[in-house]
Amino acid sequence: MGMLDIFNNDAFSVNELTEAFNVRPNKFGRLQEMNLFPGRGIRTPVAYIERKNGVLNLLPTGPRGGPATKGTVGKRDLRPLSVPHIPHEDLIMADDVAGVRRFGTDSEMMNVQELVNEKLSIMSDKHDQTLEYLRWGAVKGQVLDADGTTVILNLFSEFNVAEEVQNFALTTAGTEVMSKILALKRYMELNLFGDTMSGIHVFCSSGFFDALTTHPNVKAAYAQFQTAQPPGNDYRSRFSHGGVTFEEQNGSAASPDGTIQHFVEADTARAVPIGTQSMRTYFAPADFIETVNTPGLPRYAKQRIIDFDRGVEVHTQSNPLPLCLRPQLLVKLTKS
Repeated sequence: MGMLDIFNNDAFSVNELTEAFNVRPNKFGRLQEMNLFPGRGIRTPVAYIERKNGVLNLLPTGPRGGPATKGTVGKRDLRPLSVPHIPHEDLIMADDVAGVRRFGTDSEMMNVQELVNEKLSIMSDKHDQTLEYLRWGAVKGQVLDADGTTVILNLFSEFNVAEEVQNFALTTAGTEVMSKILALKRYMELNLFGDTMSGIHVFCSSGFFDALTTHPNVKAAYAQFQTAQPPGNDYRSRFSHGGVTFEEQNGSAASPDGTIQHFVEADTARAVPIGTQSMRTYFAPADFIETVNTPGLPRYAKQRIIDFDRGVEVHTQSNPLPLCLRPQLLVKLTKS
């Protein structure tokens, strides 16, 4: 058996590689941890979103035996949204595996498999970080490409709604912060439009979180919250006030040119509903012959031997589209 003949083994087929690739643990991502955007596989590279605006109105009284009012049908529209395609490749050269085979045997599989898994682990981490970044874009209403400027999908313009911005006025000592929180809750409740929620979660920049927890009208509540927590807890991870959970979020990702893209902008916060059906991630199938028209998976992996058996090229890809189907529920909060 030649050194690279093992890559013709069934263990290196697209199905086996993809399975190994998808079971890698997600090392990044608060949104993944919260399952804020649960995944769903689709069979095409385009997600078709159908909306139906129900018509609800009061019914007038009328005389017995008289004519009745007639029901009306809600308007429907179908929106095709292209799913981003994110390919990534790496190489395993013959020299990379030359020293791992046991002399006098052809049992190279385990050692080479470990090298493949090492490559897949690194590639998986990159896909994980990219998916988390795209989901943060959906939280803010604009799914951006890796450069931080190219817009993949603007949810507000796509669904023809304006971004809701609420000023918490935390730099003003006399601000009734509880009134601001109640206004946020009322806005969310009124704009669910048939959906339900179990709560509201606010992801805060450091500046916003500090201004909130040190505000004269919040400071006592925050101190009481700290007292009730087990010793040694990091109080930034969860602070509930007025029925809303506030969390400091300092996450960021580096664009290809090294520019740091912060998930939450300085001195702002992002409020989202929890427990709705409006937040989801669509996964399209890979552009392989064997995966066309099949339900999409979060990631795919495939390999091929390069010229003259000098090495193996490992190809990975993901095709995710994180969405909020009711972008009016994505509320930006400002500090002042």
